Amino acid sequence: MSIADKDVSSLAFCWRLERRDGAGLALTSHDRPVTVGGVRYEPAPGMTPSAIRSEMGLEPRSSEVAGALSSAAIGEADILAGRWDGAALELTAVDWEAPGFGAVELLSGTLGQVTAKDGEFGVELLGVAAELERPVCPLSSPVCRAELGDARCRVDMAGRMVRAKVVEAAGHRITIDQPVDARFRFGRVRFLGGAANGVVRVILGAEGNELSLRSAPSALVVAGTAIEIVEGCDKRLETCAARFANAANLRGEPHLPGNDLLTRYPGA
Repeated sequence: MSIADKDVSSLAFCWRLERRDGAGLALTSHDRPVTVGGVRYEPAPGMTPSAIRSEMGLEPRSSEVAGALSSAAIGEADILAGRWDGAALELTAVDWEAPGFGAVELLSGTLGQVTAKDGEFGVELLGVAAELERPVCPLSSPVCRAELGDARCRVDMAGRMVRAKVVEAAGHRITIDQPVDARFRFGRVRFLGGAANGVVRVILGAEGNELSLRSAPSALVVAGTAIEIVEGCDKRLETCAARFANAANLRGEPHLPGNDLLTRYPGA
């Protein structure tokens, strides 16, 4: 007899989540802890899937889940800060009367954007087949498609990161305790403490002791908060060659004719 043949009154949902920063948790819809495969799932009765569909084929599909913020590990501040966006998820059904009997995997994949309002949250669960919606090969572009320092770029990031402290924060502008220059434009700032701990934002401008961010941090940043600033790149061939001596690894096509070529008159 399989778990599918058991009485539905003894079935419980078990959620195992792991964030991109390595933090994770295990929750169950049962009202008591359930241990499966050596993992202890803590009770979170308000967390239930609203729709799960399983079928043959490779069509991309997703599910949805909604519930109350009953777990202290899933706080509204963390959700609004985007810490749970893109987290890996595994959803299984188990028999809470005999958790060692086995489990049926219902869904595995990643979380889409997580939203929170009035003490409740909602999230779309993206299954593995959703990867089929991504392009098989990258589209051409005049600028580099790699990120500075990643496996495609191969620039050594040693010495290209700076630790500093916040002196003042107002919206998307942050004043820090040491001067920075244009090298950090289009780079990243990561907050290392306080309510915004772990939050990453893109730097659009760096001049003197002031950073201008693409968007304001999603949590309060107070004076004295430690930050890490990572050097950026404007992804142009000229910058790649002159500043990094890395033109051979440019992941772009700066000399490929664009759509503007079609608007030119013959012989122009």
